[in-house]
Amino acid sequence: MPANKNALIRYKTIDACLRNRRRRWTLEDLINAVSDALYDYEGIDKGISRRSVQADIQTMRSDKLGYNAPIIVVEKKYYTYEEADYSITNIPLSEQDLGRMNEAVEILKQFKGFSHFTNLNEVVQKLEDHVYSAANHTESVIDFEKNERLKGLEHLEIVYQSIIQQKAVTITYQSFKARSESTFEFHVWWLKEFKNRWFAVGVKNKNAQIQNLALDRIESICFCQEALYVENGRISPVEFYHDVVGVTVSSEKSAKNVKLFVSQEHAPYIATKPMHHSQEIVETRSDGIVIKIKVQLNLELEREILGYGDGMRVLSPEGLRKRIYWKFKNGITGYDEEDKEAGAAS
Repeated sequence: MPANKNALIRYKTIDACLRNRRRRWTLEDLINAVSDALYDYEGIDKGISRRSVQADIQTMRSDKLGYNAPIIVVEKKYYTYEEADYSITNIPLSEQDLGRMNEAVEILKQFKGFSHFTNLNEVVQKLEDHVYSAANHTESVIDFEKNERLKGLEHLEIVYQSIIQQKAVTITYQSFKARSESTFEFHVWWLKEFKNRWFAVGVKNKNAQIQNLALDRIESICFCQEALYVENGRISPVEFYHDVVGVTVSSEKSAKNVKLFVSQEHAPYIATKPMHHSQEIVETRSDGIVIKIKVQLNLELEREILGYGDGMRVLSPEGLRKRIYWKFKNGITGYDEEDKEAGAAS
């Protein structure tokens, strides 16, 4: 890194000299200017060699760093820019650079609902304006899945800060199953995002079971200054979610081998985007494939299976197979009843 930093100082110094057209710059003048700059910025007092400055000029002239600086020698003695308004700080962005910047802008913009990134808004805006002026178009080439109307995003900042600062929080919370809200101290260990929902993951006290609290079910949250923060010294998010699809983890359940038949229509999607890291294809048939995953049986797994409709069928374990069967059957019953009512009404 020091060599790169020093090289940048040299390039910028040579650039500043050549932009100053009120003076004629010999190679010795450039050597002296670069030596002075290295001393001022880095305390380097041994100066710079003639060969190093000549090499820097050649690098600036080349496409190696994208400068292509139009440096010429006048009267076989004086160095200058052939174009009076040229500067290495004003070089145009390449198409590749614009593409990368566009991608970076689109990615950063996904965090605009994350209040911790509020300070990035100005930076993102500047980047976006620069890309616009350079490329002269506003079409996005990346469209991320997002839900800007999702409740709870306003709590992200304090949850994030509680983790970073290791502070307990007081939360008023009401789950979908609870009849009323409750207020309690909570110690957040990490944030988890799953299918566009955010969860604060942690414990209520030192020996409590790890919980996922959906941010959209939080009524209020604030720092609890008097409570001593319970640190996470035992588990990482990767370990915690190792045996599940989704976010629901049970300390009382072990992972089970789940076999699923996937129809030929859906097989390519499952093969290229596995349901779980443990997924493996155990059989290939003319009408589809059989996959095996080793996971805890939870609600998210059931929803994932149900989402494939008739394109996925549980082969084992039998308990999961029956639950999915009855959910499909109840769904069909609901459709049948609606059809009967519609027929009677007509």
